[in-house]
Amino acid sequence: MAAHKASEGAPEKQGSKAPVDPEVVSLRVYAKHLKQAASRPLSVLIVDDEQTILMFVERVLREAGYKTAVALDGPTALEAAAKMGAIDVLVTDVMMPGMTGDELARRLRQADPRIKVLYLTGYSDRLFKEKTMLWEAEAFLDKPCTITGLVQAISLLLFGRFDPSSVLVP
Repeated sequence: MAAHKASEGAPEKQGSKAPVDPEVVSLRVYAKHLKQAASRPLSVLIVDDEQTILMFVERVLREAGYKTAVALDGPTALEAAAKMGAIDVLVTDVMMPGMTGDELARRLRQADPRIKVLYLTGYSDRLFKEKTMLWEAEAFLDKPCTITGLVQAISLLLFGRFDPSSVLVP
């Protein structure tokens, strides 16, 4: 087996020829930093009616060290929230059948106004048509998003800052 050169791309797993995605390596580093920084596991409720988006976001945030729960719609998310207890961040699609992400956020914030909200949307124009401004504890991210973009958005909401050079590969 030939030695891996830094200029050839992603590092290899030890004893394996398969390259490791730098973003995945970065997630592991991020998770380690998160565990050291947080006094308790931080919880994220993820809501999206698109199964592939839901599973992508859940996997990324779980691997980044967050405690996660998922739901395919607003009513199911309300049930999941009741079982979860404290929710630090709601990651929600904007347009879903039965209940919009904004309505879901309003309902959850009635119980806990400290919940931060990340709206995921492929239709940012619709988000701002219905919601003319975002509050301090809210942000939005266009779909599809990258691993790095998702983790940075969550970090900015939770901690108010993020230095990608120290934790995640851009």
